[in-house]
Amino acid sequence: MIEIANLSKQYGRHTAVDKISFEVTKGDIVGFLGPNGAGKTTTLRMLTGFLPPTSGAGRIAGKDIFRESLEVRKRIGYMPENVPLYTDMRVREYLRFRGGLRGLAGKKLKNRMSEVMETCGLTDVRRKMIKTLSKGYRQRVGLADALIHEPDLLILDEPTNGLDPNQIRAIRNLIQNLGKKHTILLSTHILSEVEMTCNKVIIIDQGKIKASDTPENLVNSMRQAGRITAELQCPGPEAENLISSLSEVKKVTREALEENWHRFTVFVAPHTDTRLKIGNLASEHKWPIRSLDRRIGTLEEVFVELTRKD
Repeated sequence: MIEIANLSKQYGRHTAVDKISFEVTKGDIVGFLGPNGAGKTTTLRMLTGFLPPTSGAGRIAGKDIFRESLEVRKRIGYMPENVPLYTDMRVREYLRFRGGLRGLAGKKLKNRMSEVMETCGLTDVRRKMIKTLSKGYRQRVGLADALIHEPDLLILDEPTNGLDPNQIRAIRNLIQNLGKKHTILLSTHILSEVEMTCNKVIIIDQGKIKASDTPENLVNSMRQAGRITAELQCPGPEAENLISSLSEVKKVTREALEENWHRFTVFVAPHTDTRLKIGNLASEHKWPIRSLDRRIGTLEEVFVELTRKD
């Protein structure tokens, strides 16, 4: 659906996007992540035709983003971070107007208006002025606008920005349902939403792609994947050496606590769980155990690890 190769955008001497390459397959829901100023919005604006790239190549739905820009736009539904709505129009009037700009008319336009209002939960407010709607409903109107012409690809820039937890959950469920029919490229700062919604993640920082994989694979590949914490009452150095000798263990750190208790942080290979071996080792040497926990990494930790500046 999206094929990007060496895409760049420069503003004078400043390089906002630096020769990035990635692909998005039809049917994917992709989280496009990065800190502020990383180049996310610039990339999305280039894909949607709002900004001309400085160099590189790209195709969306088989159409070249340089030479076939108008054809590309027909296949994209774009919802920017701050949705520019005409607040003095009613919901139904606004969608009729936007559908007309997209080339829809007559029965087809009427049917699409009904479909997107039903999909986005706007049927009950279709006669209301947009300026009277809550932020959550305005986001829904923006999403309905992006869907009105039945695009192949939805590009959503911070669709849950400024929403309360209930509104975020509603928009998340809506995006998951839309993913059954559309390819979605989603830019957001809410990483828990990405873990629950997306089947692929692209992380950009300082204009460069830092990672591109499934959320699960990214978590498993991080340095702290498979971390086990154990608190044992034992001779510290001896226990540290014995735990280090266990298979699958990559590294062990030790912190001395009170009354000969020690806290061991054990880093093991991804997809492994060494708690049983540590428990058996403690039982064999009659070391009391106070806690034995396995901690699984999160996408937030992956994000911080890939984008931190220290």
